[in-house]
Amino acid sequence: MHHYNYLLVLLSYIVAALGSFTALRLIGGLAHARAGRERTLTILTASVVMGLGGIWAMHFIAMLACHMPGPVTYDIPLTALSAAVAVLACLVGLTLASREHHSAMTLVTSGSYMGIGVAAMHYLGMYAMRLPAAVGYDGGTAALSVVVAIVASIAALWIAFDQRGPVKTIVGALVMGLAVCGMHYTGMAAADFEPNQMVVRAGGLGGEYLGLVVFAAVGALLLVVLIGVVSRQRRFAFDG
Repeated sequence: MHHYNYLLVLLSYIVAALGSFTALRLIGGLAHARAGRERTLTILTASVVMGLGGIWAMHFIAMLACHMPGPVTYDIPLTALSAAVAVLACLVGLTLASREHHSAMTLVTSGSYMGIGVAAMHYLGMYAMRLPAAVGYDGGTAALSVVVAIVASIAALWIAFDQRGPVKTIVGALVMGLAVCGMHYTGMAAADFEPNQMVVRAGGLGGEYLGLVVFAAVGALLLVVLIGVVSRQRRFAFDG
């Protein structure tokens, strides 16, 4: 039976909400972005912020918050691939949803792509674990986690493209943070760890304070991006 370091659980939510808020502010700037290269760069930046900061970092910190049966490390190539999957999922979802004449069906379609990608990131990240235990899943709960990921992604895109104003952006970020965490912890509830005698090889990511290091590094990067976005949007508002 696994249990959690609740400080890291809290930090995982904070980084998810901060990543969501930064991505929402970026998406809000699409109204000022010129068509073509600037618009593409804004969507790409928002995808990296949301995928890497709001989703993958939350997932990785939350994984480190979980006390497993035995020492755990993470395969570096697979962990990096899971981060790339999260960014790609956000890029597909934001690109489809950012079309000029998006409809409810567009949000559902783009959110479904994004949610399936987020779920794939989660389970790929789980597969990257190296620990002396066999990991199995309850099919029903695992399926529920995919549904949560899709619903959360649809809600995230709706908030990003159909809601405006600072209060709605803050509320949207808090809700998105809860949704991302909800998907992760539902997926973790589906997992069953059966201890075995497998030897964990050295060379993967691990360490007692790695969760705090990831939070500090990703949080600092998100704050730098957010300050830049806010400054740029205020400049546009002043010029306008």
